[in-house]
Amino acid sequence: MVVGVLHVECSLPGTHSIKDKRRIISSLLDHLHRRFHVAAAEVDHQDSWRRAGIAVACVSTDTRHADEILAHVASVIDRRGDLVLLDYHVEMR
Repeated sequence: MVVGVLHVECSLPGTHSIKDKRRIISSLLDHLHRRFHVAAAEVDHQDSWRRAGIAVACVSTDTRHADEILAHVASVIDRRGDLVLLDYHVEMR
């Protein structure tokens, strides 16, 4: 069993409140769960409406498969127009 974890740092330049941020992040997390069958949560910067730290976890039997899934997730996040992907890294356990 392999557990891959993607850590993502995002900027949300168009938000003006925590409520705006929650709407965007909630929509993103729901989309990732439905499309990729991964677990995702906001794990950092909860009190800031301009930044978000997100973790995405994928369980697989193959390291390469988990890495591919998380690479696709990072690509989807990067293409979103309502946030800016600042940095990300992947851990395999």
